[in-house]
Amino acid sequence: MSQTFESLGLDPRLVQAVTELGYTVPSPIQAAAIPALLAGTDILGQAQTGTGKTAAFALPMLQQLDPAIQGVQALVLTPTRELATQVSEAIYRYGKHVGVRVVPIYGGQSYSRQMKRLERDVHIVVGTPGRTLDLIKQGVLRLEGVKMVVLDEADRMLDMGFIDDVEAILAATATKRQTALFSATFPTEIRDLANNYMRNPQSVSVSRGTLTVPQTEQRYYLLHESSKLAAMTRLLETEDMQSALIFTRTKAGASELADQLLARGFAAEALHGDLAQEVRETVLRRFRREQVTILVATDVVARGVDIPQVSHVFNFDIPLDPEDYVHRIGRTGRAGRSGVAITLLTPREKFRLKSIERLIKQPVKLAKLPGKDEVRQKREERFTLKLSDVLAEADLNKELTLVRELVDLNYDLNELAAAAIKLARVNESNRLLDDVEEIQERPERSDRSRDGRPFREHAHKSHRPGEQSNERGERRERSSGPRSHEPGMVRMILNVGREHGIQPKDVVYTIASETGIPGRAIGAIEIRQRQTYVDVKEIHAEKVLRQMEHGIMRGQRITLVRADN
Repeated sequence: MSQTFESLGLDPRLVQAVTELGYTVPSPIQAAAIPALLAGTDILGQAQTGTGKTAAFALPMLQQLDPAIQGVQALVLTPTRELATQVSEAIYRYGKHVGVRVVPIYGGQSYSRQMKRLERDVHIVVGTPGRTLDLIKQGVLRLEGVKMVVLDEADRMLDMGFIDDVEAILAATATKRQTALFSATFPTEIRDLANNYMRNPQSVSVSRGTLTVPQTEQRYYLLHESSKLAAMTRLLETEDMQSALIFTRTKAGASELADQLLARGFAAEALHGDLAQEVRETVLRRFRREQVTILVATDVVARGVDIPQVSHVFNFDIPLDPEDYVHRIGRTGRAGRSGVAITLLTPREKFRLKSIERLIKQPVKLAKLPGKDEVRQKREERFTLKLSDVLAEADLNKELTLVRELVDLNYDLNELAAAAIKLARVNESNRLLDDVEEIQERPERSDRSRDGRPFREHAHKSHRPGEQSNERGERRERSSGPRSHEPGMVRMILNVGREHGIQPKDVVYTIASETGIPGRAIGAIEIRQRQTYVDVKEIHAEKVLRQMEHGIMRGQRITLVRADN
């Protein structure tokens, strides 16, 4: 028998609120976390986006607060301003029958405005670490009365370099507080944080078998990089789609793709971290109002932006980290509704899909792109449907008067209708049906040779002396010293290495995502104990040095300079 929110021991007013929001059965993370938090236990929660973790901590938090007591009684820390806003709005909705006040605080908003809001009778603060710590130091935000602290997406805060701020904030709260820490992954630094600031925490998690929901149809298309845009437009025209998120790997890629789709007549806009906060809020508002049906975004949206259910998620670029795939497709197939997750894959990225399938413990199906005739047929069907709606509902008296006048001028009625249809469909001419070269899937190679011995990875390639294959399956030249041995490359040096947990994928992802250069422009990577050498194509060198002089990699502040300086 399925559990209910009543059976978890929640206040009837909270049950009423979630019921009004359309939720009747608690999710696995809610069923595990709510009773533990109501009992006063600290918890370590492992859960992905879309599993209902906000309600898992918000509902017991609301139940344990006393609206009659003045002052902040609960604090939620989030990695981004978008997530702070999202969590704050969710707590407000869950607690509307309880009478608590919740305030989000984050960078990008004026201090004076947030200070005024904190001067009111606020019970719950939801904030980003940087702004929260600033307000604590200024004496505006006092946490002596805090009964509960929640760290939401702790691994993300670690990746963004906020872990020191988080520790300082925890040190400023009462030692007898209750603490809940939610994270998709638990690297060493997060476990150390839990050991230092939590009391005998109980672990609750969503099992790996439930990382993706069965309502989400997952498929991929195998094609060349140059065919991605053409494939994307075909899918947008033929899928039964209400709204969509399209994910790209870089900010520049998101802007470029949004412009290309807009030029082809699709209502698309870009959303990424380089946009000013007010611009991002305007884009999201237009998307929620269905003025825009397609958002082209980077992973800033996958974790921590309040957007409604979408029917489709497209991975225009497959993510470098399999965990990000789960976060991305968690935006569709929610609350029992169906969803579609589609990935455009190139042959050299096939190993990434294998990593994703191992993580989610299910296959992603290869599909065949719709042909040109299917696209044309969909266009006909879509136009006919719109025409039928107009005939059934619209007042056509003015148009009929014009038709009669044209007929009186000896225009043929059939030709008039054909001309009107052509005029109405003029935007379709912007949607070119470019050729797409799909790639046939090669049979899977056995893991063993004929004599029963395991194959060595890439054994069929003849590496030149001094070369090695890295974990991405690409050839990297092994080299020592500051100078690159690859022609047309510039050798650079990072101030982080093995002791910081740096891996080749971290180097590639950080440089590619922050600068917008393609991953193939990054050459040999040699990770040493405290530093890392990396080759970058000479044409991109100045851009990389300029944009990556200071940054964050796996929570570490980095510097990147020429190795031969």
